[in-house]
Amino acid sequence: MISTVILTKNEAQDLPACLESLRWCDDCHVLDSGSDDGTRELAAAAGAKVAVRPFDGFGLQRNHALDALPLAHPWVLFLDADERTTPAFVAAMQQAVAEAGEGIAGFYCCPKLLLGERWLRFSDSFPKWQFRLVRRGRARFVNYGHGQKEAGVAGELGFLREPYLHYGFSKGWGPWWKRHWRYAAEEAAERLAGMKNVAWRDLFRGRSLRNKALKPLVSRIPGWPALRFLHAYVFSGGFLDGVAGLEYCLALATYEGWILQNMRELKKRGAA
Repeated sequence: MISTVILTKNEAQDLPACLESLRWCDDCHVLDSGSDDGTRELAAAAGAKVAVRPFDGFGLQRNHALDALPLAHPWVLFLDADERTTPAFVAAMQQAVAEAGEGIAGFYCCPKLLLGERWLRFSDSFPKWQFRLVRRGRARFVNYGHGQKEAGVAGELGFLREPYLHYGFSKGWGPWWKRHWRYAAEEAAERLAGMKNVAWRDLFRGRSLRNKALKPLVSRIPGWPALRFLHAYVFSGGFLDGVAGLEYCLALATYEGWILQNMRELKKRGAA
């Protein structure tokens, strides 16, 4: 009923646990971007079908999976190697797919972000919806910032409210900081582009579209990184997540500062 696709590059540490959580799936695919740490060998040994393609963005990578991989089922769940399904998530997903009418093109899913084993429920503004379960032929993806957004949706998108798990800090803070230093440049370019053509209508639509439209606007607010910390830690209740919540909210503020720094540099280059 459901095929799964995992995008990887050098994920030998996290991939085994992800694949273990997918033992319910009889059609598991790994789309690798050139690993040299044994990721592909681990995937094949676990019974997954392995393909390789240079990475050019999450959206385009997912589109390639939909177009080129020998997927056995009409529904496809996309995961990253540091994510896990749970029995409750699988049960909810299978029920949703079984009951989905022809008008349903896919489902938004929500991750539980964990720092160690601590769920950052308030710090990360749960639920944060991501388009991860798609009916083949009914939707596409586009690159957006360091992630992707849905596009070309033929039908309605539902919401799968039972979460899956995201171990975003499984490799420690060092890799997280390294990734977000890179992400900051990509996000800065997206926000500058958004400032030129603000999608005002999207401010009153679904959360995914609303957040995309808001980001260029909040970047104009003086002292935004500090306000981002206050929003996450105080107003959203991040303090309820304990020390992990404080660490994460400070990291979010730092990341926003990096984005603003990159935006200023991009503006200078454009004016030069």
